[in-house]
Amino acid sequence: MKRRQTRTDLVLTINCGSSSIKYKLFSFPEEKVISKGIVEHIGEKGHNISDHHAGMEYVLDRLIDDGIDLSDITAVGHRVVHGGEEFIEPTVISPRVVKKIRSLFSLAPLHNPANLEGIIACQNILKGKLQVAVFDTAFHSTIPDYAFTYALPYEYYKKYGIRRYGFHGTSHRYVSIIASKRLKKSVSKTNLITCHLGNGCSITAVKGGCSVDTSMGFTPLEGLVMGTRCGDIDPALVLFLQEKEGLASEEIDRILNKKSGLIGISQVSNDFRELIQARARGNKLARLAIEVFKYRILKYVGAYAMVLGRVDAIVFTGGIGENVKEIRDYVGKQAKKVISGQPKIMVIPTDEELMIARHTIKLVKSRRGR
Repeated sequence: MKRRQTRTDLVLTINCGSSSIKYKLFSFPEEKVISKGIVEHIGEKGHNISDHHAGMEYVLDRLIDDGIDLSDITAVGHRVVHGGEEFIEPTVISPRVVKKIRSLFSLAPLHNPANLEGIIACQNILKGKLQVAVFDTAFHSTIPDYAFTYALPYEYYKKYGIRRYGFHGTSHRYVSIIASKRLKKSVSKTNLITCHLGNGCSITAVKGGCSVDTSMGFTPLEGLVMGTRCGDIDPALVLFLQEKEGLASEEIDRILNKKSGLIGISQVSNDFRELIQARARGNKLARLAIEVFKYRILKYVGAYAMVLGRVDAIVFTGGIGENVKEIRDYVGKQAKKVISGQPKIMVIPTDEELMIARHTIKLVKSRRGR
């Protein structure tokens, strides 16, 4: 009897930032990366890639140089940061979806416009290929209303959708799946605190495979101290600074998002490696920035331990989470003192692109089965 051959599918993942495109090409079912890269400085002065359309043309030229026949690509999976309340799972991109992503620009002005530019560029260049949007906010759609509701007049939630959405969802979902496998437990029976620590940072309480609370909120500004973002502050500080410094809202936004966090406290860098070096030279502000960063993580871990009741593991991922042992030891030491069962401390490199590709191929297969 002739053995049936497994069909090979190529899935391209695209992650567009404001001035960059990260891409990976996966071969399924083996989940093998056959090409990857990044295009940077898009639209910046002195660089020859003017926009994301030109950037996507460059990406596809690189794939051709790697020996890829573009007609063999099955589908394209796109990272989209904000899906609002409507998009709670990966979605095939249609004109209606494009329109909705555009309507969410005000909720993610630094991310969704770039994400949509990449989508439109791919639609124009790779005509006829299935395009899928995978939303960072989707994993957090399971957060209960008492955890996502802000104590503001409720009419603002109804009018503007003001609530906690959470971000880095694809990363938190991926590491929670891997952590459950390492623990040799079903995802549905595993409680985790997942810490995504990079230039952007967030922590999520994951109960039985579902996000039940997360540190980022209406925007990615809330929560932990980050590279250049302030994280949690007293909201009245915004009004205070506007009055004392005579700042416009755009200037306040720049301070909170670009000039705060590690670089704001240290006045040295938002790069944790450089802060550690500066601390070793006796820089007191670098030391303070590191201590504030660590302490904020500890507070959230403690809070989420109470939310979950039982914690099987605390998972660290992202550039800082994976590479700075000092932070893991600091959190782990305290966790063993106060969290019952002494949760395991895990380091799991995230792979958001693989998660996007898996979601995309799942939609491909579901459409074939219709």
